[in-house]
Amino acid sequence: MNDFEDAVPLPEETDTLRRVKVCEVGPRDGLQNEAGVVTAADKIRYIDLLSRSGLALIETTSFVRPSAIPQLSDAEAVMAGIERRPGVTYLCLVPNERGYRRAREAHVDAIAVFTSATETFAKRNINMSIEESLDAFRDVVQSARRDGVWVRGYLSMAFGCPYEGAVPLEAVVRVASALADLGVDEISIGDTIGVAVPEQVSEVAQALQQVMPVERLAMHFHDTRGTALANVRAALHEKVMTFDSSSGGLGGCPYAPGATGNLATEALLDMLHGMGLETGVDLAAVRAASDFIGGVLRRELSA
Repeated sequence: MNDFEDAVPLPEETDTLRRVKVCEVGPRDGLQNEAGVVTAADKIRYIDLLSRSGLALIETTSFVRPSAIPQLSDAEAVMAGIERRPGVTYLCLVPNERGYRRAREAHVDAIAVFTSATETFAKRNINMSIEESLDAFRDVVQSARRDGVWVRGYLSMAFGCPYEGAVPLEAVVRVASALADLGVDEISIGDTIGVAVPEQVSEVAQALQQVMPVERLAMHFHDTRGTALANVRAALHEKVMTFDSSSGGLGGCPYAPGATGNLATEALLDMLHGMGLETGVDLAAVRAASDFIGGVLRRELSA
């Protein structure tokens, strides 16, 4: 018997409910706050190693203004240098139409837009109100749909905010519904500071399924308080089958100094495979990618 077998019973099994999609966010979300510069060549090598693991979705970079996130100012070079493997979707963040045009010139065919469930974080993170961000994304999503580009929406601070505290469920549903109405293909619901508990995850997942199909939902957990895997279990119980994670747990939480940030892809895969769920991802290959980028950063990563 494995360690996870009796933790939370899963819904009645079907072929669909045996397959979990993992979105690897290490190259973008994981690296963006690193103080030391990671070269484009090292980012390309890291992404190529991840590509060979069987991951179907990899968040690679961001086409924000270069001065806003200097670590990702080499977006064009990274996208030009990676080996684009069949079956792998390379996802890039874009903040507006200008970013979208840059992404398309770099032959990006999957983009993400990002907003928050709380006004304060939206203004501090992207310098826009929630409504202003949604207005900015409308043209981006319309352009993407016209061009046949796959679109993901990120909704941060869905479980708690460092500025506003507890986040009302109604606020999460309202902003997620607005993203869905824009026409995004998938929405990732973020526990940005790692304060969610399984009961809250279940409540949010149930409420969101009243306004959109569960197939359009993903969850992004941080492991600040060591609850990320328990939260994944709770989401699985609600039939959510897409999860974000970062190889080696790369990417700290800026609102909890010294605390663990992103859920490690290795820990997620270990649990999912132990539960008998399919991911199509080779755990050893992900570890090799983590070892490589850990060497570049000159530190041992968490998984």
